[in-house]
Amino acid sequence: MVVVFDNHLHLRRDGRFLEAVKDFEKAGGTHFVLCQYPMPGLVIREKSYKSCYMKTLRMAEEICAEIDIGVFVTVGPYPVDYLKLRENLGRAKAIEIMKKGMDEAAVLCEERKCIGIGEIGRPHFPVDEEIVEDSNEILQYGMEKAADIRAPVILHTESTTPEQCKELVEMGRDVGLSSDKIVKHFAPALIKKGENFGLMPSVLSSKKNIIEALKKGSRFLMETDYIDDPRRPGAVLGPKTVPKLTRNLLDVGVMSEEQAYEIHVKNPQKTYGISLEE
Repeated sequence: MVVVFDNHLHLRRDGRFLEAVKDFEKAGGTHFVLCQYPMPGLVIREKSYKSCYMKTLRMAEEICAEIDIGVFVTVGPYPVDYLKLRENLGRAKAIEIMKKGMDEAAVLCEERKCIGIGEIGRPHFPVDEEIVEDSNEILQYGMEKAADIRAPVILHTESTTPEQCKELVEMGRDVGLSSDKIVKHFAPALIKKGENFGLMPSVLSSKKNIIEALKKGSRFLMETDYIDDPRRPGAVLGPKTVPKLTRNLLDVGVMSEEQAYEIHVKNPQKTYGISLEE
């Protein structure tokens, strides 16, 4: 079996859910990371992330019961949730709930129900300086929890640059988190160490991005960031994208078998400490 791994995919019960996974599997996908979908309303009501984490884990269980595919789960307090929590509950309570969400995610990683804390980080659009500072405080707390349990973090931030990669790696280093345990979601083709400073780029898998990445090396992951939103079908990229693009690039000789193995097997195994069937 040729392993094809999508590093970042969301699913929703009011979206295509199992049908989206079937599309991924039929296109040649074998394993994927199911990343926690934002549920801020539930968090505000319960003042905890535990219920939405459990909903995501139950989705993964249902997928495995219905479809012969490998599913790994990551959970964490989505950065933009902070704005809604702050608006509804106040600044101090919002920070408290977000940090508690890091604690709750870390417990699930320790129990090996999840493979990482994420996506966490900062809002991807302009916000005031106080919100940036609070978001960095929450993020670094999450990094510290991840370091304590030797788990990776999956980061959602503003557009990725080498300067930002350096900042994020330094934030992790300050709390003992190794750079190779920092996964930068929605990354461009920043593959060389001088561009990413040792973090693991999860490259949004447009054909252009992956071809550019392959010219620099094969130390990266591939992702679609599929959001399964009925209002935006196929956004960000559809679930068939990673397997179809991988096969296409192999067929035309742009990606070698060795590169495919590193991207889809070695890199996920090293980053997450997981085992992938071959």
